This record gives sequence, C-alpha cells and structure tokens, in this order.
Amino acid sequence: MRSSNLAMPASGWKKDKKMKISADCSEQSEKSIIKEHTVESVGIEETRSNLDKVDSMTVKELRTMARSFGISTRGTKQDLISSLKCLSFKGKTAISEGMERPSLASESAALKTDAQNLGSEHFSQDQHATLDVIHNKQRGTKRRKQMVESNIAEDDSKYVLEHNELPMNAEEVVGTGQSISQKQASSMVQSYQKASTQIDLAADTNEHWIVLAHKKPQKDWIPYNPRTMRPPPLNEDANSTKLVSWNVNGLRALLKLKSFPTLQLAQNEDFDVLCLQETKLQEKDVDAIKKNLIDGYDNSFWTCSVSKLGYSGTAIISRKKPISVNYGLGILDHDTEGRIVTVEFDTFYLISGYVPNSGDGLKRLAYRVEQWDPSLSNYMKELEKAKPVILAGDLNCAHEEIDIYDPVGNRRSAGFTNEERESFQKNFLSRGFVDTFRRQHPGVVAYTYWGYRHGGRKTNKGWRLDYFLVSEIIADKVHDSYILPHVGGSDHCPIGLILKL
Repeated sequence: MRSSNLAMPASGWKKDKKMKISADCSEQSEKSIIKEHTVESVGIEETRSNLDKVDSMTVKELRTMARSFGISTRGTKQDLISSLKCLSFKGKTAISEGMERPSLASESAALKTDAQNLGSEHFSQDQHATLDVIHNKQRGTKRRKQMVESNIAEDDSKYVLEHNELPMNAEEVVGTGQSISQKQASSMVQSYQKASTQIDLAADTNEHWIVLAHKKPQKDWIPYNPRTMRPPPLNEDANSTKLVSWNVNGLRALLKLKSFPTLQLAQNEDFDVLCLQETKLQEKDVDAIKKNLIDGYDNSFWTCSVSKLGYSGTAIISRKKPISVNYGLGILDHDTEGRIVTVEFDTFYLISGYVPNSGDGLKRLAYRVEQWDPSLSNYMKELEKAKPVILAGDLNCAHEEIDIYDPVGNRRSAGFTNEERESFQKNFLSRGFVDTFRRQHPGVVAYTYWGYRHGGRKTNKGWRLDYFLVSEIIADKVHDSYILPHVGGSDHCPIGLILKL
C-alpha cells in the first residue's frame, strides 16, 4: 500500500484529496441544511403556536429570529412581525414534517396565483410582505436576468412618453368602436385585464405609499394606506356620484401602453365622470379618441392648446349629459393653452383644471400668482352664485409641508414657493373652497406625483399636487376623497371623490 501511494502522481493525489474534502464538506453541508431546516421548522411551529410571542419581542430579537429563518432583517418592527407571521401562513412558507422546502420561485408563483384569483383587494398585507421578501431574495440572485415587476408600468410609460410624437392609429385606442367586433373587443379586454392584474400585483407587493417618506415628519403624521383609510362603500340605493381626476401626462402615450390602465381604471372604479389634465392632444386627435370611448361614456368635452401644439390640454368624460359646457375662463390671455373645461350638472359645476407650472427658473411665477390664480378664483366664485363648484385637477402646488417629501430642499422649486402656497391659500381656501383630501386626512402623508428623473415613485419621494376643491356648502356631502397611488402610466396617479347628492 505504501509503494502504491508513493507511485501515485502528485496531481492524482491532490485530486483524490480534494474529492475527499469535497465529499466531507458536502456531507457537512447536508447536515447543516438538515439542521437548519429542522431548526427553522421548529421555529415556525413555535411562531405559529404563539403569535403573541412575536408581538412582544424586541426589534433585536425579531431580527435575530428573522436572520435564522433566512428572511430580510430590514424594516420597522411591524415589518419584521409581519414577515415572521407570514412564515406561519398555511401552505405558503411553512415547512411541514417530511416535506421539502418550496423554492423561492414556487412560493412567489403561489402567492401571485392567489392574488390574481382573489383580486388584490382580498390579498392580505401579510401575504404581500411574504411576496416582497421572496422578491427581495430573487432580485439578489437574479439581478441581471430579471426586472422588478413593480417597475414594469413606469418603465413602459417612460419608453412610450419618449416616443409620443408617433401618429396615433384609432384602432390602437381600445374601446367599443364599430370597427372592432364584439369577439375581438372581448378578447382584447381579457388580455388587458390580465396585464393590468399583473401590474396591480406588482404594485401591491411594493406598496411604497404606505411608507412614511418625509424629510421632516411630525410625530403625529402617518403614511397613507387606501386599504385601511377609506370609508365603507355607500349603499347601492344611495344617491351619489363618483368623480375621478388624473393628469395623464400625454393621453396618446397612455393609450399605447400594453397594460392600458385607463380601461382597468374604468372597470375598477366605475366612475361617473373622468377629468383629465395634460392630455397633450391636438384638435386633430380628438375625433379619433371620441369615437372609441369606453361604452357608456358618450359625453366628452375636450380643449387643446392652440398656442403650443402637443402641450397642456384638459377634458371631461361623463356618463351623464351635462346641462351646459364651457371652455376656458373667458379671458383671452389665459385661454390659449387649453387648461379649463367646465360642465354644469343638476346640483353642481365641475371644472377640470390644469394650473400653469411656474416653470424652470420660476419664469412664470408672477403670471401664475398675480394673474392666473386670481382669475380662476374669481371664475369659480362667479359660478358659485348659481351652484356649488368642484375644481378637480393638477393645481401645481403642494400647499403644506406635509404635501411634499423634501420641503426644505424645494423652497424655491416651482410648486412649493412661498408665493404659490400663499396664493393657493388666499385665492382658494380662504375664499371658501375646501381641500377635501386634507379635511378627511389631516395628518396623513400622501402624494400624487413622483418625478421620473430620480425614480421618486419607488421610494415614495413625491408631491401632492392633485386636488378636489369643493364649495364649503357641499363639503359635508363628501363621502370619500381618496388617492389611487397603485395606478401607473403617468408621473401622476388618479384621485377620486365620492359625493352624496
């Protein structure tokens, strides 16, 4: 044996030694894995049997337990508790005796399937937390191969917005036009529903808006969570109307998105009236869109910029035919950019408004606060002599520090200058118009705009620029003033108002 070993080449001996070490390591690794899974199973069973124990743990203890389970240790105490409780969720992450640990991909797929089958509104926050943990692990190992699902809608919109000068084909506008057969329309709706469900799922698993993102938060401020902060729906027989407003940042680009969020928005929200801002349409585009509106919304009113083509623009799309329609403020200096559409209903006037941005270098600041704001305010007060007024739209002002992520760093930024905020107070709030969202949610941090440039939507570094202002006389009839931060397709998200009539 000795001579045989001596005769073995050095390379062969080294190879044999490596194989032996590898086998030992493999055996040791297998034992470690078995031990780890055993400990994890026991820990999960303990967690499942006594969830109160998790609630009473310190952050340090929670992080230690989370680390032992191989899940993220980042986040607040509540985040850690939610993640640990998710481990005990039946059929998802629990490792039963004699069963193999499910892969990250299978866990993610299972949770996605549940979300799509149940609908995002029935998908629990614990399950969302679990899916977020799984996605975090997947991103760590497959960063170069996979894209984060929560960025799909935003990335698509960026791409399309850069190409929004392409001519629009009327057939690309999904609706119920005569040129599309019922079978084709049904198929298209189903495919768009599927795509939108995927985007909704991606947004739901990365709910950036429920994180308190603010550079100077007050102790009593809390983040906006539409899942828990909206009142119960009104009874079906209640006399009410639902209004939705959205700065779409280019309607042609939005209509070309694969997910077509406008269609999904109409199906999910079932609104009576939709107000749009920054449509960026030219007059030649309007007829093609009007012919292909979603079935049931047969009344639409559009105004376009004539001083600068493909700029600004507002619209109102309604189920109910209004009594009258008016375009602009009746002042030539203000009415060439298509910023105001007003419709009259039985009990109120509704304005879709897009207030001018003060611009780079605040070049239009003086025009904005000295001319535009007072003119719009006077117009609203004149209408109010006959009926209450509702102003919906992008008012290009974050009124208070709670309405912007970085108030100190934006003191001289358009939309948050002292001049604009004082003008907002003087011309609207002090004249009897109520900020419906802020009245309903006085200490809630919520945004409606996130700039593309710095990826603010992913980190919830935003601004609240979109409002429903109503006459004081009908403020008590507001059942719900809400924000839909999960809806992508624009750098703004839609906002909603439910008014009892």
